[in-house]
Amino acid sequence: MSIVAKIGIFIAVIVASNYLISLIFKFISKKTKAVHLHFSKYAVNVIIDIIAFYSLSQQFEITRDISKALLQSGSLILAIATFAAQQALGNVISGISLSVSKPYNVDEKIRVIQGGTVIAEGLVKDVTLRHTLIYQFNGETCIVPNSVMDSSVIINTNFTENIGNYVEIEIGYGADLDKAIGIMHKICIDHELTLNTKENAVTVSGYTQNGVILKTIIWTNNLNDSFKACSDIRIALVREFNQNEIEIPYQTVTISNYGQEEEKTEEEPTAVL
Repeated sequence: MSIVAKIGIFIAVIVASNYLISLIFKFISKKTKAVHLHFSKYAVNVIIDIIAFYSLSQQFEITRDISKALLQSGSLILAIATFAAQQALGNVISGISLSVSKPYNVDEKIRVIQGGTVIAEGLVKDVTLRHTLIYQFNGETCIVPNSVMDSSVIINTNFTENIGNYVEIEIGYGADLDKAIGIMHKICIDHELTLNTKENAVTVSGYTQNGVILKTIIWTNNLNDSFKACSDIRIALVREFNQNEIEIPYQTVTISNYGQEEEKTEEEPTAVL
């Protein structure tokens, strides 16, 4: 068999193996979004490539001698490679640590905090050997090295069973308080995404110079549902209060003109005789 044919066969095997691995992990990822699956896919692809290229080198006399020499001096080469790529290897090791501990999974919303500063906040889309890919709410993509993710504080609300979020609205002192509370409670429990729990009760949380503040907690299954439900409920509250003539106070500015000029009259001169 010619050299070109051998190289072509090994390249075809590498491409086919990586494609098959991608299909397998894609099928598995439909059932679970575990972060270790994405990291493992890249790790398996790298291992397959290394094994394939090593096997290819054993097919030719020149490359066989080189590979034997590399194996015999493996400790020295490993030390040099470790020193030269210590940052890259640190990201790989941190990726393994993240895959084992699983502080977050793919398609989960997280907030990454380091030194008291939020460095990334959004949706986890992928975890490679080197970095974690986060789609932020402003449309930007944040690529965070795994070593940074491993050393940062990660806030993940997906660990909680249900998500609670406050909704407040202010009504005027002259409004029907009982009617406003009833409307707000009905809107909250009727929404398709809210959980009908005792925490849906509407309470008066305080007073302002303009009116009374009504407050409740909206409970949903996850953070996505919470954003949607709270937005819909706030819109519905404004509409229903306006239809039922329940005043929602807002600040106004009155401008008066106190600087009107007085009309001036001229006296006719008196003739002197």
